[in-house]
Amino acid sequence: VAGYASGGYFKLYHATTAAGRGGKGATAAGGGATQWQLTMALTVLLLPTVLGGVLAFLNGIALVYGTIFYIPFLVMLKLFFLWVFVSVPLCIVGTLMGRHAKLGGGRGGDPFPCRVNAIPRPIPDDVPWYGVPANLVPFAGLLSFGSIFIELYYILTSLWNYKFYHVYGFLLGVYAILCLVVCMTTIIVVYFCLNAENYLWQWTALCSGGSTALYVFLYSIYYFVFKTSMHGFVQTCFYFGYMSLISLGLGTLCGTLGHWAGSKFVRTIFQNVKVD
Repeated sequence: VAGYASGGYFKLYHATTAAGRGGKGATAAGGGATQWQLTMALTVLLLPTVLGGVLAFLNGIALVYGTIFYIPFLVMLKLFFLWVFVSVPLCIVGTLMGRHAKLGGGRGGDPFPCRVNAIPRPIPDDVPWYGVPANLVPFAGLLSFGSIFIELYYILTSLWNYKFYHVYGFLLGVYAILCLVVCMTTIIVVYFCLNAENYLWQWTALCSGGSTALYVFLYSIYYFVFKTSMHGFVQTCFYFGYMSLISLGLGTLCGTLGHWAGSKFVRTIFQNVKVD
């Protein structure tokens, strides 16, 4: 799925870059002979490399200090082989399928809902503060974090203070609220950006949803200082190592939701635009 999404989005948005404006037909056939390979490599390597690096660092600390959290080497080797022989080939096949898939469904098979100008318009600089993406992204993440921070306290208590967690149904409801809030806040941010004549909404949408992870990590620092009795090098490394992975996973999830919602919103409004 990750490979198919990356290949499909590369094929779709490469036409809007400076390297892809040479011709729509060439781009649809697979323009950017090296760039799509870089996209595939990043999809395969980026997140697993960060995850594996943090786990290897924590595992090394556990081995040196002789704690019970040490993961045996054979287990790590099995996980590595599963990634190499299962995840990597599936991601490569998915990228190739997405790169050659028929995208969109516009008129005449055009993936874009309306005509795209060959020459990009200049983005104005004199815009209000609420038209600047850097000012909007932190507010979007704060609203999303506000919908989960109460439940986040009980989750962290269950993880680090060894309390039993029972309300999984309520957790599912909070997760649904989080998805809804992330989508709605991202749509609002994208709307303000488009209203300010800033058509570069893709990274803004991704960061608007992913900024939730920053607040989660900041809250984990507060929780570590005021709500736990942890001390020492080992406990500190394990706490912040795993919380960084949790924040990274949550940021990837919320960023994906935000980009998907922003993409649906932009397609919906531009499908109704009448271009003379």
